[in-house]
Amino acid sequence: MPVLFITAQDAYPRAHGTKGDLCTLLRSLTKPEDTGKPVVIMVHGFKYQPGSKHGCPHKTIFSTNPRKYKNNPRIISWPRHLRMTRRNAGHAISFGWPARGHISQVYRDAETAGHALAHLITLIKAKCPDRPIHAVGHSLGARVILSALRQPDAQPLTRAILLAPAEFTKTTYDALNSPAGRQTDMLVVTSRENDLFDLLLEVFVKPAYRGDRTISHKGITAANVRTLQLDHIDSLSALKDAGYPIEPPKNRICHWSPYLRPGVFRLYRAYLSGKITLTELGTILPDKMTPRWSRLLPTLYAIKQRARGRPNRSKPAKGGIAT
Repeated sequence: MPVLFITAQDAYPRAHGTKGDLCTLLRSLTKPEDTGKPVVIMVHGFKYQPGSKHGCPHKTIFSTNPRKYKNNPRIISWPRHLRMTRRNAGHAISFGWPARGHISQVYRDAETAGHALAHLITLIKAKCPDRPIHAVGHSLGARVILSALRQPDAQPLTRAILLAPAEFTKTTYDALNSPAGRQTDMLVVTSRENDLFDLLLEVFVKPAYRGDRTISHKGITAANVRTLQLDHIDSLSALKDAGYPIEPPKNRICHWSPYLRPGVFRLYRAYLSGKITLTELGTILPDKMTPRWSRLLPTLYAIKQRARGRPNRSKPAKGGIAT
């Protein structure tokens, strides 16, 4: 199925790259033969800009044939990996928003984009109430999704996947405790590969609650949420036993691992389709995450020991820094 391209402008969703209005675009979701089929909204993170030459999400990660700039390995087709391009699969929506500038400003802009996403979800619910609506967001795209759920009179999603979410914990609980948030099942995917990026967010962005930390610090605990630490050896072992093998991490630092790691999209497809449920994930996944910096500190310690000319008895994490 073709991807629908929508861009947030001034807190409202607009049809992207077409002279038609949004209602006309969304009319393609109302065909009787599509009743009951999912609508999956994809939301990007930092540095993407709809309409830009090299950073337009509609032409890169959310395109069925992504345009790569300098052979960027991070540009892969989300719709294809989610299998939303197949006949009778449902519809994928590319949701773009202006995400360039200083991180503190873009963090605030993500809140505004959340207003636009909330409007979009409400419109889709009104036009096709029998279709499940899911959302998948990476980094600040996760904040956009959480912001949408937090809006007054917001409609819930059926399922959401937050990949390396760039959001603070208490702000996340505000969204989860809203009427829409309580009705949305959510999979939060974290990794200690992302620790440096979490720290940078905490340094350069003032949280709504003083002293708040990012989601990935300790994860989220709620009846309708499960946190998956993607570099936790016990998590990977449990998922493999359940039929969802995911390759172990190759890098000490990587912000894009939750959608680049081989095997992850098979799990995401199963979750969005209901083939594996939050209850099942909660049964097999570890209750606790490994501490922050547990992936990076052994390597730094090994480097320090080598610099001092001492033998290293620890086992540093494998891999380098993803670029």
